[in-house]
Amino acid sequence: MAVTTPHNNPADIPSDRRDFFRISDHIGLEIRKLGPEDAGKDNPFNGSHLENLRSEFRRLDQDVRAHLANLAERDRLLTSLIKSLNGKLDTLARIMAFEQNPLQPEDWQDVTLSEGGLSFHSSTSSFTPGEILALRMTLPPELFQPVAIARVISVEPDGSGGARVHTEFSDIHDGDRQQIARHVMRWQIRQRQKE
Repeated sequence: MAVTTPHNNPADIPSDRRDFFRISDHIGLEIRKLGPEDAGKDNPFNGSHLENLRSEFRRLDQDVRAHLANLAERDRLLTSLIKSLNGKLDTLARIMAFEQNPLQPEDWQDVTLSEGGLSFHSSTSSFTPGEILALRMTLPPELFQPVAIARVISVEPDGSGGARVHTEFSDIHDGDRQQIARHVMRWQIRQRQKE
């Protein structure tokens, strides 16, 4: 299902946005409006004492993946076992991080998500086109937490005083975009299995 926005004229949508598949999903969503003073921050949701540990965790993960590539040429069974153990440790780390800082019920909402951006409902119409947002998404059931900087493309008011806010990712790490792509693909597989 290619990206299209039914409420907008397709000619107004940049063609590269239509290249992504999108899904309607219920995810955790944390939103921070960014000002000029936030422009230099690598991750506007961090800044805690755990950031050095997260960096070390990412470095070790890259190290394991590099060694697995070499090991795969020699022993496929051992490589498969180590990949499974590495995946188990990743899942455990995500569970522990989520339990340490759980999302509140109001942080979970229905969104439309793709690799190129997302749209969400806001109970107020406080967002404006062109505004820059930091978004942290929690994607169940894996609890991946990709972070992206997004630009508000359009805001469609609804009858309740709120609005549907459409964004596109303007700055997102490749790893975070790949997590979203895998999530979208797994969501589509689960939907097919339900049919």
